[in-house]
Amino acid sequence: MSGSVNSKTSMKAEPNLTPLLDIVFQLITFFMLVINFASDNYDQRVNLPDAGSARPVEDDTRIAEDRLVLNIDSEGRLLQGEHAQGIDEAVQTIRHQADLVKLGLKASGVKFDAETGTLPTTIILRADKETNFGSVLGIIKACQSQGFRKFALKAMIRS
Repeated sequence: MSGSVNSKTSMKAEPNLTPLLDIVFQLITFFMLVINFASDNYDQRVNLPDAGSARPVEDDTRIAEDRLVLNIDSEGRLLQGEHAQGIDEAVQTIRHQADLVKLGLKASGVKFDAETGTLPTTIILRADKETNFGSVLGIIKACQSQGFRKFALKAMIRS
């Protein structure tokens, strides 16, 4: 019987783990990037004011909103990374951010209403408790001139 199959020879199937490892690596990389970007928005140099009536936002619809966090130091300068910008530089930065929002809207197919000039992005202002109101108002006016209309002010909850 030269044509018979040896019954002792068996084939073993070993799973290929390479695609699984690739996916796990990509997920780890994604979460590392997301965590890093989220922490960049909140500058630790800003000491928020205490507010007895402040309370956490409970509306889950705000999570899906487009947000822009602006940190203002005690001297009224806009903080961008390690750089503190005066009002003139801050206006340029805000204009640049507005242009990016408009490009994002255009790329996603959302029509921007140029007549009203209102952008859907919420500006989150984190101003130091020593910042004078005039500086904060200057930043707010610069944002409004670029089409931002929704604002949120951050404060520490007094316990």
